[in-house]
Amino acid sequence: MEAPLSAGPGTQTPHRTSAAELIAPQPGTPGFVTAVENALNRFFATRRGIVEQLGPVFVEAADALELFVLRGGKRTRPAFAWTGWLGAGGDGESQEADAVLTACSALELVQACALIHDDIIDSSRTRRRFPTVHVDFEQRHRDRDWAGDSAHFGTSVAILIGDLALAWADDMVHASGLDPAAIARFAPVWAGMRTEVLGGQLLDIHGEAGADESVAAALRINRYKTAAYTVERPLHLGAAIANADQGLIEAYRTYGTDIGIAFQLRDDLLGVFGDPAVTGKPSGDDLREGKRTVLVAEALQRADATDPAAAKLLRTSLGTDLGADEVERLREVLTELGAVDEVERRISELTEAGLAAIEASTATPAAKERLRAMALAATKRAA
Repeated sequence: MEAPLSAGPGTQTPHRTSAAELIAPQPGTPGFVTAVENALNRFFATRRGIVEQLGPVFVEAADALELFVLRGGKRTRPAFAWTGWLGAGGDGESQEADAVLTACSALELVQACALIHDDIIDSSRTRRRFPTVHVDFEQRHRDRDWAGDSAHFGTSVAILIGDLALAWADDMVHASGLDPAAIARFAPVWAGMRTEVLGGQLLDIHGEAGADESVAAALRINRYKTAAYTVERPLHLGAAIANADQGLIEAYRTYGTDIGIAFQLRDDLLGVFGDPAVTGKPSGDDLREGKRTVLVAEALQRADATDPAAAKLLRTSLGTDLGADEVERLREVLTELGAVDEVERRISELTEAGLAAIEASTATPAAKERLRAMALAATKRAA
């Protein structure tokens, strides 16, 4: 599901893609990724006039956002929203299909905001094997020998670029061409999703401060920081556009919560054990950042009960500048305590429950098949 790299801003020629072109590819295919990126390209083209009025400084920032959004990504959130719409009876060959896919693609701008800000919060230096946005602008400041602190400049610009992404996500939805009734159904779900992802981020920061080390707290973060806006709400958004019945919406939300949490649990494992050449991020970064993931919470709970020395090692190591040998030692501790096996068990259990909910729903057979494949791709991935 990895997206091919796109050329930089200003190198694409936006064109109005027909509904037939948009519909042919299915989520999880390169064709679907291209369809989403075409919609994003068209939207970015509509912003250039107002951006240029503000001058070259803003042009540079907007170009950086465009490059960030188009430089890879699985387009997971639009895929779930699009599938939610089709599964609720949306017609992929109808005149509204173009507008629906455009609205679904706006989720990539919400994702961009979350990633840009998350990289600042986590002090991450790379994203998809490129410098993070704040690091990029820190280096631009340094290269130009400007006054002031380069790191502070980079962080300040990146915060504003993330804010721009969130504002433009709203603009993209409202300019999508959805009819007023669909927008009215879409709006409260969209508003709930935005609040949930910001709330989840705050819960994550709070958790890293060590205020609550419980598994329940870590699962709550996963529910709102990741599951809600990665799977659950995108499906709900698609269902809202299609005016789906409440039963299907509930099935989507159950599937979305379970698969979304399983997705994040897989991410937690990859954050400690993943191959940097595949994930695009340094291995062990979650440990260096002190993330109170379910993996860590489960390990601490077990260590407190059976191995005080391991519990002390975990608590004194998390959130510190760990070397490769120290990361390897913590991996061994997490494994020996049984925390890794427990997280794998939770992933399997949640995946089965989510699939059962969708199988019992009134979603179309094609959507059920697609959602099963998407669930497995999300929970068994290596990156």
